[in-house]
Amino acid sequence: MDVEWVTADVARDMSLRALARAGVPEPHAEIQVELLLEAELRGRPSHGLQRLPRVIERIRNGVADPITRGQGRWRGTALLDVDGENGLGPVVAFHALTQISERARTAGVSVATVRRCNHLGMLALYAERMAQRGQILIALTTSEALVHPWGGRSALIGTNPIAIGVPASPHPFVLDMATSLVSMGQIHDYANRGEALTPGWALDADGEATTDAAAARQGALAPFGDAKGYALGLAFEVLVASLTDTALGKDVAGTLDSDRVCNKGDVFIIVEPASEGVARRVSAYLDALRNCPPRNPDCPVVVPGDRAQQARRASLARGVALPGDVWARIVALASSDTQAS
Repeated sequence: MDVEWVTADVARDMSLRALARAGVPEPHAEIQVELLLEAELRGRPSHGLQRLPRVIERIRNGVADPITRGQGRWRGTALLDVDGENGLGPVVAFHALTQISERARTAGVSVATVRRCNHLGMLALYAERMAQRGQILIALTTSEALVHPWGGRSALIGTNPIAIGVPASPHPFVLDMATSLVSMGQIHDYANRGEALTPGWALDADGEATTDAAAARQGALAPFGDAKGYALGLAFEVLVASLTDTALGKDVAGTLDSDRVCNKGDVFIIVEPASEGVARRVSAYLDALRNCPPRNPDCPVVVPGDRAQQARRASLARGVALPGDVWARIVALASSDTQAS
């Protein structure tokens, strides 16, 4: 597979230029690119720059509004109901988070329920940013039906990720995981790279197990943890849909296509820690986990977020490896009015 090694600065500049040509205001473009580039830097290409051409396609097709930040109304003192107005996911999300972060300072807790908002990207960055402000974040979002129910043969449930951010040092504790065994973005990344899937990750369109990434794109992902992961993903789906009045199951669209309005839901919960000493105790506990004697000396114990930080440092030093066709499309979008395809 053809690979282009690109520095973070070059990737950022080219991506910003591509969004500018699509009519995205500079502050909004910077937010969108940060989400995509951070995913690349942290070893999450499934949520990285391969998604940029689709963002631009959605803008040009009129199903993503690059200008709006969404409109929120307070339902009571601590619940912000947000109409994303089909805005870019990160732009709407960070605007909502700013509002509920301020409210949580006085109320102790605040919640944003979001509908009509485009794909959020990697949830970890939202969790990290709120934790860096000294607050706890729980983030939930739904997706198209991509996961088969435990024992089933077809996709009926979203990947329905959850992220949790908690203040700690040297960096916040950040959990970011889908309730599927892998994300569909990861399947697309494997297909772009021409790599075989790990057995057990996916079914094809006929409900048969497959390691062919192209076939898996038309099939279904496995839930993580068998029946328990299925149950958790289902619980998140009905919870988010109930709080946001958004679609369920096969009615969800708009995060993987270029021409349908995005109708999934997002929920953000910000909570003030119980005391200023909590972060210090959490940090000490996480270090104790890291110092646990490993069963394999070559595989030291880590906590969620550690590998992403290690990958980020390495990527900043050497650049990111992008599939050649993905980088070529970004360059073309940045250099002319060429439509993404």
